[in-house]
Formats: sequence, C-alpha cells, structure tokens
Amino acid sequence: MSENQQYVWYASYGSNINTERFLCYIKGGQPEGSSQVEIGCKDSSLPVDESTFTIDRPLYFAKEAARWEAQGVAFIGLQEDKENRTYSKKYLITVEQFLDVVKQENNGIDFEIDLNEVQRKGSKVFLRYSWYGNILFLGEEGGFPIYTFTAPWDINDVEWIKPSHAYLKTIIKGLSKDYIDDEIFTYFQNKPGIKDRYTDSELALLLKEK
Repeated sequence: MSENQQYVWYASYGSNINTERFLCYIKGGQPEGSSQVEIGCKDSSLPVDESTFTIDRPLYFAKEAARWEAQGVAFIGLQEDKENRTYSKKYLITVEQFLDVVKQENNGIDFEIDLNEVQRKGSKVFLRYSWYGNILFLGEEGGFPIYTFTAPWDINDVEWIKPSHAYLKTIIKGLSKDYIDDEIFTYFQNKPGIKDRYTDSELALLLKEK
C-alpha cells in the first residue's frame, strides 16, 4: 500500500461481489455471462484487501441491462432497513480506482464528485438520470471510508425486474465463498425482482450450477 495514495472501501452488493467479475473493472476484460468488455482502471493494481460487509439497506432488482441479457440488475434502497440487510463484499482500492469503477458502471460518463461531501451528507446524487448515479457513505473500517453506489430513485419508485440466470449466478458465485447454499437461497428467495419471478426450483438449480 502506497503512503502517497488515498484508499477507500468499495462495498459491492451486485455482480461485483464476484471477485473475478470485479477485477474486469480493475484490469479490463469481459466478465463471464456479460456481453460488455470493460476498459478497466487507469491504475490496474489489485485491491489491497477485501472482506465481507453487510449493508443495512434492502436489495432489489430493476431496469433492463443490455450487458445482462436485457434483464434486471441489483440496486439498494435509500433508507436504512435493519430487517432487510444486503450482503456485500468490500474492496480496499485507491480513490482514483473507485472513481474509475463508478465511471464504468455509468457507461463512461464524465462526472465530478467530492467524496468528502458524500461523507458529510451521507449520500450525493451526481448523475440524476444514470442508474448508478448516487454515491452512498456507509461508515468506516480500519480508518478508511466505505462507499457504494446505487440509483437516485428508491426501491418503490421503479418496477422490479427479474435478473438473468447469468447475472444472478455471478452474484451467487461471489457469495458462495462466504455463505453456504441454504443461506444464499433464503437470502434471495424474497428479494424484490426474484420473489414471484423465480421458482424455488429455478433458484435451487442456479445454486447447484455455480
């Protein structure tokens, strides 16, 4: 870890929970199951640390992402909800890398953001019409701030859309390094976008295929 660089935790709750998929945002490349080739970060150094993290906000699936078979992708709600927590994996990366990841998640759109302001206010919408145009501050660990990003809208302001098998399997692969199948099945079973759209047997099959 360089003393000359600032580091932040990026807490991922969607497909980037899968480290192999996330590293395509760092090093560039095409993730398994995705039609998009990612350009990577200007600094392709690997994360200096990673660990599990639980976000006190609800997970849901919405929109139709072209790179994931035009089906739903993950977002989190804007209000704290300790009854509906979201599993995530956080990566310790440089501020520059984090901003490059945010840019890639927003289709390469240029933006300006003051992370100190995000930390003071708790959140900041920096791209109002972009799916992931809202950065959230989630606390600190080890002296480093924890950030994630989600939509400017909230969970009940958008139609919930079923995620593709490839997308959900990518998340499952990431979670399976830290959670057993029964935990993952229960976790997803009632999530908006999955409940009433995935049968129990369909979900169980994805767990077996991971």
